[in-house]
Amino acid sequence: MATDFKSIPIIDIAPLLAKCDDPKMAQDPGVYEVVKQLDQACREAGFFYAKGHGIPESMAKEVRNVTRKFFDLPYEEKLKIKLTPAAGYRGYQRIGENITKGVPDMHEAIDCYKELKQGMYGALGKPMEGCNQWPHNPSNFKELMEEYISLCTELSRKIMRGIALALGGSPDEFEGERGGDAFWVMRLIGYPGASTANGKCEPENDIGCGAHTDYGLLTLVNQDENITALQVRNQSGEWISAPPIPGTFVCNIGDMLKILSNGLYDSTLHRVINTSPTYRVCVAYFYEPNYDAAVEPMEVCVQRSGGTRKFKKAVYGEHLVSKVQTNFVM
Repeated sequence: MATDFKSIPIIDIAPLLAKCDDPKMAQDPGVYEVVKQLDQACREAGFFYAKGHGIPESMAKEVRNVTRKFFDLPYEEKLKIKLTPAAGYRGYQRIGENITKGVPDMHEAIDCYKELKQGMYGALGKPMEGCNQWPHNPSNFKELMEEYISLCTELSRKIMRGIALALGGSPDEFEGERGGDAFWVMRLIGYPGASTANGKCEPENDIGCGAHTDYGLLTLVNQDENITALQVRNQSGEWISAPPIPGTFVCNIGDMLKILSNGLYDSTLHRVINTSPTYRVCVAYFYEPNYDAAVEPMEVCVQRSGGTRKFKKAVYGEHLVSKVQTNFVM
């Protein structure tokens, strides 16, 4: 459960990554220190900054720059990859098309998902079947994003091995039937600069993305430098800023990890309000369970949290589809 945290901790995960696939990783003192910090961050805030993650800063920046170039294109050009249910909810959505709790969000975005082949998961997978709609302009868009997704997927797998140890399990708790074929989501998001009326800025009326929790296991946020817009809610209801720190990802845990941990770790409410006059780009990568995973509290977590299962089983794909189908104005 989130506490009254006032800031978000920074964790150097390099020692975890160095030993991540070593059979004796749990005995390594460097890994132990990272795991301890992950446990504290996940219990107290549900958010942390990850540094020492190994993805080059130049690449993180290029991903944002290419995204910005796309959003700078004329509206007609962007509509060539318009998001529709027929496209498996992949593609571009204009400002106000994404809905959070019934209120339009002041952002535009490209939504991408791990591609599902036809019939792969039967009726469960049908709504999300399709190929990602990558823009042809900028020309290196698809190649760059696919490489970035591959790196984020591998990084997330490794962080989840640390989180598995933090919960008292074995490093591979989130592999196999739970996440051995992890689904992923990526949202490339553009937030317009704050609007001004009569010379006064009224940012509360221009919420870039309303208060929400994430659906899956772990989110990696790659945000523009020099603009603070992401806010995280603590237990008292205060909104704590998560300013960009170069060389880090902002990481947070999602609803599926809350269930798996039996509530030891909570998925924390967060929102985006861009009070800057400058357009802001953010690329959010979401690491999820297997699409067809039946997610329920892990036994080790039930024992560590009083012996009672606090959550019913949830099928990840059903949870995703229910969210996706209510999140858009078509």
